[in-house]
Amino acid sequence: MAQIKFSIAITTYNRLSLLKRAIDSAFAQTVRCEVVVADDCSSDETEEYIRSLGSSIVYHRNQSNMGHAATMNAAVNAASGDWIKPMDDDDYLAPNCIEEMTRALALRPQAVICSTQAAQVDLKQVEISRTRKTGPGKVFYIPQEDIHYGMLMEMVPFGTPIQVAFSRDAFLKSGAWDTKLDVCDDIDSWIRIAQFGDAIFINQCLAYRTIWPGGYNQKSTLEKRLDINILMKDKIYTLVSEKHRKIVPKVHVIQSYLKLHWALVALKEKKFLIVLKLCLPSVFSLGAWQLLAAAILSRKPQYYSLQKQMYTNIWIMAKLYATIGNEYRYSMPDFQNFRAYLRLRCSWNACKQGKFISAMKIAFPSVLSMPAWKLLVKSALLAQQTKKPLIRKLVLID
Repeated sequence: MAQIKFSIAITTYNRLSLLKRAIDSAFAQTVRCEVVVADDCSSDETEEYIRSLGSSIVYHRNQSNMGHAATMNAAVNAASGDWIKPMDDDDYLAPNCIEEMTRALALRPQAVICSTQAAQVDLKQVEISRTRKTGPGKVFYIPQEDIHYGMLMEMVPFGTPIQVAFSRDAFLKSGAWDTKLDVCDDIDSWIRIAQFGDAIFINQCLAYRTIWPGGYNQKSTLEKRLDINILMKDKIYTLVSEKHRKIVPKVHVIQSYLKLHWALVALKEKKFLIVLKLCLPSVFSLGAWQLLAAAILSRKPQYYSLQKQMYTNIWIMAKLYATIGNEYRYSMPDFQNFRAYLRLRCSWNACKQGKFISAMKIAFPSVLSMPAWKLLVKSALLAQQTKKPLIRKLVLID
């Protein structure tokens, strides 16, 4: 643990009262780490306050207002740590955040990016919600060749800067944050950093993100956020490992899914013209509806245990499917049908537990897939004939 040096890199602009809380949380860490503040040329009393703290903080001030991405790049350049923990000035850390990240990284030196759970809070620090758990156990890693497939299918969401830490070397190799982006500049960076090593996820709430009207994510229109999301998915798609290429949805299906997602966001905000604009023609894509249903259900905590088992099974099936030789491909169903079959089987398990609403939500829209029903019937008949499971136990090596 002592061999990994962390720098906490805080970006700020005219939010001194919130910045003080962020700095206090950095100083309160249970392991020593460097604290860097990059100031995007604030016009309030930020500079005077930071300079009053003396040498306890590394301070950089932009000569002009350059934007969020450029300020984060300046913070990383000013830092000396092996690993960078980025922060926006309106967020803050749990006292043991860096300690837990350091402990996890010591177990997987090949990692270049690490993410943790975060609580979303209001300005009074009252918890509103919490990001979902990802994968099994308290800490686990994902090999580099599987990261972009997981990101594309939204199985491995890294989250916002307050959740993530990254290797400084990998950050510099990736080309730093794109200053042309004012939305998703962080996600764009995670995509590129993940080319250089493994990813670690910590299923423990170690960070706090403030949700308020002044947040950076509140400044862009829905249409712009959709366009950037599509751009991010296109970038991820090009980086998916060859072993997953044959099982990923088509690009146009993923784009249609994103349009349906943002149409729902617009519906919640009662922007009905935008809903109509985004829905057509995506509303007619069955594949897009399947991706949307999977995404919605995975975010419902009451379905988590069932969803966790189902997505673990899908993940295993994807790995197995990717290893099958081309000479056998012609005789096998498409992977989409395998995935629909697994959803039906999970839905049946929910029925046996008396969770009928969960069963219906998990089954839709896979219940419309005839090949999935054929696979379900075949597996049931085969299990009845053998009187024992075909596979006793599956162990995820990684």
